[in-house]
Amino acid sequence: MDLGLRDKVAIVTGGGSNIGRAITLALAEEGAKVAVAEIDREAGERVTTLAREMGAPDALLLPCDVTDREQVEAMVKQVLARWGAVHVLVNNVGWDRLCLFLEDSWEDMEKKVRLNLWSVINCCRAVLPHMIEAGGGAIVNIGSDAGRMGEYREAVYSACKGGVIALTKALAREYGRYNVRVNCVCPGVTIPQTEEEVGSYSMWRGATEVARFAAPEMRERIIRAYPLRRLATPQEVAKAVVFLASDAASFITGQTLSVSGGYTMM
Repeated sequence: MDLGLRDKVAIVTGGGSNIGRAITLALAEEGAKVAVAEIDREAGERVTTLAREMGAPDALLLPCDVTDREQVEAMVKQVLARWGAVHVLVNNVGWDRLCLFLEDSWEDMEKKVRLNLWSVINCCRAVLPHMIEAGGGAIVNIGSDAGRMGEYREAVYSACKGGVIALTKALAREYGRYNVRVNCVCPGVTIPQTEEEVGSYSMWRGATEVARFAAPEMRERIIRAYPLRRLATPQEVAKAVVFLASDAASFITGQTLSVSGGYTMM
């Protein structure tokens, strides 16, 4: 099936590692031009090079801290200057550190809000006017099943991802009249497959608590909670994102899709 993404311009935030990397490469395979908004320059350079090899007509690394509104606006201007449009925005950046709410530091809680919620607000605010002027576009926000149900040891992260889900619905209602579609994909636990997929700023690098997820005994405990009895690969999440970003999903907006092996079934 032709997804209609050839030569479309897509921005992927945090596109250098794990799920973001898989999304960047999946868009490249569909022939999209991809801008990787990535604070980790080394990871971003690796994925943009690979994106070109996999079929992207052009791929651009734009070093950017998406929690900084001015950097986001500058990043979007660079995309417009190079390609003249933004057809797709994927808000992928996210971060967490697992702990009980009363044990969470103020510094980490603020970081979670900035990375998981403000980054999405900043990017949507910067891109939406251009999509409206162009007559349409697609935004796909990466949420989490934690935001649908509230997750143990992830109170602030759950709150942020719940906010992303609600923001998705509100923006879909407000801007559907301009042919702008806004949807949300909620992955379950998605562990990088190789060291190459883990960027320097990834939550999967150097975080002792999160690293426990990679241990075989922890994986088995998690897998038992999934009806499909396995964890997702980043590529499986990416396929759902690319579908929602594409013309194949032209009448889908305001939806939250869990790609989590049946973990929530909401």
